[in-house]
Amino acid sequence: MNGSGARAAARTVMPADTTEDVRTRAADGSARIAVLPVGSFEQHGPYLPLATDTLVASAVAREIAAAHPVRLLPPVTVSCSHEHAAWPGTVSISSVTLHAVVRDIAASLRRSGADALVVVNGHGGNYVLGNVVQEASARGERMALFPAAEDWETARERAGVVTPLLTDMHAGEIETSILLHAHPEFVRPGYESADFTADDRRHLLTVGMSAYTESGVIGRPSLGSAEKGRKLLASLAESFGTYAQLLVPGEGRDGRG
Repeated sequence: MNGSGARAAARTVMPADTTEDVRTRAADGSARIAVLPVGSFEQHGPYLPLATDTLVASAVAREIAAAHPVRLLPPVTVSCSHEHAAWPGTVSISSVTLHAVVRDIAASLRRSGADALVVVNGHGGNYVLGNVVQEASARGERMALFPAAEDWETARERAGVVTPLLTDMHAGEIETSILLHAHPEFVRPGYESADFTADDRRHLLTVGMSAYTESGVIGRPSLGSAEKGRKLLASLAESFGTYAQLLVPGEGRDGRG
C-alpha cells in the first residue's frame, strides 16, 4: 500500500465522533456497547494489502454501527501474525501485548461509562482474544468476541460464498469479496488467477504459513465479488443483534432499554 493508499485507508476506518457526540449518547443512554475492531498487518498475497484484516474488521464494525446503537472505536491494526513472518511487510506483537492492550481498552471504557465491549476480530491468528473474553466474563465484565464461526457460516451461506470456511483460510473468497465491496481501490489485479488450497494444515503453528503456500494465499479468491461482500457484511450486522441483547438486555435499535 503506497502513502496515498495508506492515508485513504485511515480515513475509511476511523470513526468521526467528537467528545460532544459521546457525551450526548451517554446522557440519553444510547451506544452502551463499544465495538473495537482488531485486525492485523500481514501478507495477503500479491493482490490484497497488508492491512486487509484491519480493513475487514473495520468494515464489519461500521456495518454494525449502521444497524445498531453502538460506540465505534478505531481499530487495533497490529496483532499476532507470527505465522506470516516469512513474508516481507508482516508486523507482529506478542499475544501478551495484545491481551494487555484489549484489557486496558476495556478498563478505560468502563471508567468512561460503557456497559460492554465487543471485540470484532478480523484475523484468525488472534487466538488470545478468546482468552481475553473468557477471563473478562469470569470477572463479571461484559465482553464478547465477534463474529463466531457460526456467524461466518451463516453469512457465507446467505452471501452465496462457495468455498467452505476450512478451505477459505487466507486472502480467499470471503476477504476478497469484502474488500471488493468496501475498498475496491485496494484490490490489485491477480486475484482472478490466484486460487490455491491446502485443507490439511495440522502443523501450521509449528511451521508457519510458508510451509503450505508459496504465494501466501489459501483459498479461492477468483470466486470473490463485491455483491458477495455486501451480503456478507449485511448478514454479520444482523447476527450482531443477539450479542447486543445478551450483553445489554433490552437494548433496542434506538439504544434505549
